[in-house]
Amino acid sequence: MNIHEYQGKEVLKQYGVAVPEGKVAFTVDEAVDAAKSLGTSVVVVKAQIHAGGRGKAGGVKVAKSLDEVRAYASDILGKTLITHQTGPEGKEVKRLLIEQGCDIKKEYYVGVVVDRATGRVVMMASEEGGTEIEEVAAATPEKIFKEVIDPAVGLLPFQAQRLAYAINIPKDLVRKAVQFMTALYTAFVDKDCSIAEINPLVVTGDGNVMALDAKLNFDSNALFRHKDIQALRDLDEEDAKEIQASKYDLSYIALDGNIGCMVNGAGLAMATMDIIKYYGGDPANFLDVGGGATKEKVTEAFKIILSDENVKGIFVNIFGGIMRCDVIADGVIAAAREIGLDRPLVVRLEGTNVDLGKQMLNESGLNIVAADSMADGAQKIVALVK
Repeated sequence: MNIHEYQGKEVLKQYGVAVPEGKVAFTVDEAVDAAKSLGTSVVVVKAQIHAGGRGKAGGVKVAKSLDEVRAYASDILGKTLITHQTGPEGKEVKRLLIEQGCDIKKEYYVGVVVDRATGRVVMMASEEGGTEIEEVAAATPEKIFKEVIDPAVGLLPFQAQRLAYAINIPKDLVRKAVQFMTALYTAFVDKDCSIAEINPLVVTGDGNVMALDAKLNFDSNALFRHKDIQALRDLDEEDAKEIQASKYDLSYIALDGNIGCMVNGAGLAMATMDIIKYYGGDPANFLDVGGGATKEKVTEAFKIILSDENVKGIFVNIFGGIMRCDVIADGVIAAAREIGLDRPLVVRLEGTNVDLGKQMLNESGLNIVAADSMADGAQKIVALVK
């Protein structure tokens, strides 16, 4: 789950991470009032969307008067920002962060991630702050320094010091940098984050080390432990189909293709998308109904797929182990009749109660194409869509 920058900063403040003072605004008047209350000669007007690259897209402006705050807020609110992370459709700006300006002396990067290769949390740092870390990794990988953290003891002071010296934090501010990194790591672990990225981390003219920007992502599987984080969810930033799927505990991710997929098991779902691509098609979604799906759950999954106007055909690929093929068939039939199926449907069933499931589909009176294997099914749906 993603949250906005201003929300991330509020979370980090609870752990002692230094951040500029700021307030969220949903209207132009609120933006001006927020700037007045901050009481500084320079304020920054920042678009709040779940995507990076806002500055390059015109979503971050420095204002030196209230008139400029009003002008920038009027320009940014309601604007559709298109960045390298939003895709060509962009995201509409519905809220702003009005933040105190600060005297920036140098920008750095600090991030905390889960590294699958080591099975540990890793803190990364670079003196190339303000630039996407992917660009730094591609152009100058030697400028990225890493510390692998033992979960039994956490981030040790010497590791944070080593990172601070490696990225050339001023010697008189190393202690503050160590405190900053330690607090960031603590927040990452306590809140079950998957990413905690500070870009840029800045040192200021008055000797502070603070987060000028903050990106926090959270492990959705751990949100039951964090009701405060759940409350920060912004549904306007999420795909409506993905929101609906989450209500039924379906693993759904919208894609750009035109072949809807309904599969049980994440691995099989990935393989299904791969084989559709292999035979020249484009999957419209990732959808795992899980091993314990009910008729109602399958019906809802089918409705979500059909609600995507880009979907020109559907491939149902089920291997029934825990999941019974007859339950899948029942859900597919119910959904197809309720919605009125008007697109090609290819179904491949294998496993528990497969004969019963196939019989139910054959006797349904619906226009369903049976497949003998995953490859056969992929070829058939690609051909039907084309």
